[in-house]
Amino acid sequence: MKRILVIAGTDSSGGAGLEADQKVIAAHGCYAMTAQAALTAQNTQGVRAIHEVPSDFVRQQIEACIEDVGVDVVKTGMLASASTISVVAEQIDRHNIAVTVVDPVMVATTGAELLPEKAVKTLCEELLPKTYILTPNIPEANLILKEAGQQAIDIQDLEGLKKLAAAVYKLGPKHVLIKGGHVPLTTDDRVANSDDEKQIVANVLVGDGISEIFKSRYQKSRNTHGTGCSLASAIACNLAEGHGIVRAVREACRYVDAGIRTSKDLGKGNGPLNHFHSLQFLPFSPGSFIEHVLDREDVKPAWHEYTHHEFVRKMGDGTLPEENFKYYMIQDYLYLIHFARANALAGYKTKSLDDIAGAATIVTHIRQEINLHIKECEGFGLTQAEIEQYPESQACTAYSRFCLDIGQSEDWLALQISLLPCLLGYGMIAKRLHEEQAKNPPQKNRYKTWIDNYVAEDYTAAVEKGCALIEKHAGKQSPSRIEELVKIFVQATRLETGFWDMASKP
Repeated sequence: MKRILVIAGTDSSGGAGLEADQKVIAAHGCYAMTAQAALTAQNTQGVRAIHEVPSDFVRQQIEACIEDVGVDVVKTGMLASASTISVVAEQIDRHNIAVTVVDPVMVATTGAELLPEKAVKTLCEELLPKTYILTPNIPEANLILKEAGQQAIDIQDLEGLKKLAAAVYKLGPKHVLIKGGHVPLTTDDRVANSDDEKQIVANVLVGDGISEIFKSRYQKSRNTHGTGCSLASAIACNLAEGHGIVRAVREACRYVDAGIRTSKDLGKGNGPLNHFHSLQFLPFSPGSFIEHVLDREDVKPAWHEYTHHEFVRKMGDGTLPEENFKYYMIQDYLYLIHFARANALAGYKTKSLDDIAGAATIVTHIRQEINLHIKECEGFGLTQAEIEQYPESQACTAYSRFCLDIGQSEDWLALQISLLPCLLGYGMIAKRLHEEQAKNPPQKNRYKTWIDNYVAEDYTAAVEKGCALIEKHAGKQSPSRIEELVKIFVQATRLETGFWDMASKP
């Protein structure tokens, strides 16, 4: 995991500063460390107060991070004072930090001064020569030129942006990216004079042998708070990942563009962009997919109806009529044949040798389960030949063909989900009935063998194996795919309930 140290000020409203930096870095899969240079009381409407952090304490924060965790890229934002700028420059030298992204935060979007004008000189003299890439907006770039004793450049077109970038580049940074968001352009690269003419935003990158223009479509949005912080942090992450400067900037520009485009209105002023637009969040932690499914409100009713069915209750207390149980055992035998077919199909559907072996193990267990099934049927006067002469009930056909259809039309995981209510449910039902019998043993229960079979060590191991395989793959799915899988699980559960209904009325 690449390590990014951000030295900047906070934003109590979370849209800019260190709070935004950490969101960007997390969204890029990197590790964020922070050294606070200032605290601000602000929101989307403006900065109310700034509390400068003593420069020596900033130094201690920087050293604490670098000497322990280490750093791949340093990114700076609001540094607040000349003394803190000097500390940052000194620490870059001391720790031989080669890649630095300096966002020269001077004025907030709302107009508040975030860096005293006298500190700009220190920035130019001490930090710019140690900067790998400087990312000023147009007003910041002109303030830097003014402090360097040069004329500000009046931007009238794209060529003016290029001249501005070239002028700042001569002051010492290895690369300069001029952010053109303050001056939208027309389609023919002139400065727009009206809202209707605003069509293009151009960012200009210059460096040794590099001159690149990154254009994006202008977006009329108030949600631009923290775009500079976010762009610089995205560049820092891309550089840390080993991308070249042009690619690092291009991808960062796309990231911010999408952040504005997908933003939601927060606050009454300039709202933040959406930092997590490219991330998908699963509604469960790794290894807890099945628990998540069973806890869902859209699953609980179907699952309870299945696992607490009257047929199950009567098996548990021994009051189930024998004819009902015999019919259930006949249909369950026919279902188990298809259950084995479905698991064999699962082995075919995967390319993982471990998963193929897992499917084979389950099929082998089903074979053993069928043998126990036949033996139990014999106790009720049913032979295997007699069982195989019975026609499938509609419930058996509906459930087994549903699973096989999922196996044919969907992927490996969907097939496993369609089989899960049977695998998991029988074990849970038998465990509950077994515990109930232990507390209140009936005088005699003809169906005790069935219960014992599904709490046996071999079946419990099969359930654990099947669940582990599902958990392994569930964490790799998208949130929308999880919703599709849950629907399959619910439908399969309802078909299991239909199986109990069928057996209740032979």
